[in-house]
Amino acid sequence: MATKKKHTPNTQNDSWVVIAADSAIDTQKHDSGPAFVKLRNPSTDSASLYMLGSDVQLYEVKAFKEDFHSWFIGQTVQRDGRLLYITPVDPLFLILPYLMKSGKEGKFQRLDQVVMDEEFPACSRLLSCTRSLASLHHIAEEKEVGGQKFHRYSQERTMDWLKKKVERTVTALKKSNVSVGEGVKSATYVRVKQDSDANEEDYLRYAHGLISEYISGDLSKALLGHLQLPELTSPKETEPPSKKRKLSDKPVEAGEDYTKFNSADFARKPPKKMTAAQKTLAKVDKTGMKTMASFFSPKVKTENK
Repeated sequence: MATKKKHTPNTQNDSWVVIAADSAIDTQKHDSGPAFVKLRNPSTDSASLYMLGSDVQLYEVKAFKEDFHSWFIGQTVQRDGRLLYITPVDPLFLILPYLMKSGKEGKFQRLDQVVMDEEFPACSRLLSCTRSLASLHHIAEEKEVGGQKFHRYSQERTMDWLKKKVERTVTALKKSNVSVGEGVKSATYVRVKQDSDANEEDYLRYAHGLISEYISGDLSKALLGHLQLPELTSPKETEPPSKKRKLSDKPVEAGEDYTKFNSADFARKPPKKMTAAQKTLAKVDKTGMKTMASFFSPKVKTENK
């Protein structure tokens, strides 16, 4: 008697679930396809995953992750339930640390000699991004000799550029009705019709916090002074969102095979040790005992007929 073959769906899949703009992954309009690259994160100085889109733009890769999630794709089950979403990022943020480092020498240099990193060789591809060369004047001085262009880091230009970034972010926050005042109690962005508690300083601090996620701590502190904002001695609701953000706002860490994303996602807190009293109580036979809540349950009213 012939036996039916039992179909066992593939439970492992190396594919990812990604949300990205059509222009970033459109290979029909562009010569090359999108590529994931490992680059130095300008804020943490560690490896993070980015994507060079088909449109020659730079995108950062972030992951939304919750416990016990998976994806059903066709007839397969993907155990990795993370949702990667790809958003555009200004490549100047990643070029800036290299310029600042070379700027200590105080001389003009060619960009291909400045943006070099043995640990992250893909950093040279930042110069091919559409916005890179056209926007360098915002953070560096430029000089042309013999048909070649040379650049030198400018602190003054960089501060003005970052200040404009903050101001534009403030405008976007107000336009989107994002609450940034003392009334904000949620760890995520809250949209409200009107935020009467927020003043201009609240918006500036909040926007400064957002921009600070793309620059070093020293540069963030310098920007705070450039914005003429005093440092806070105690936490406020308008502190940089980086201190309050959930896993969905974390940059994706880049492993060698680009499959190690947020290592913090897999962190498990060790079980709490029971005290001696708790161990003793656990051994007690609780048969027939009433719970504490039963003594406080409302009495049932009876009606006389």
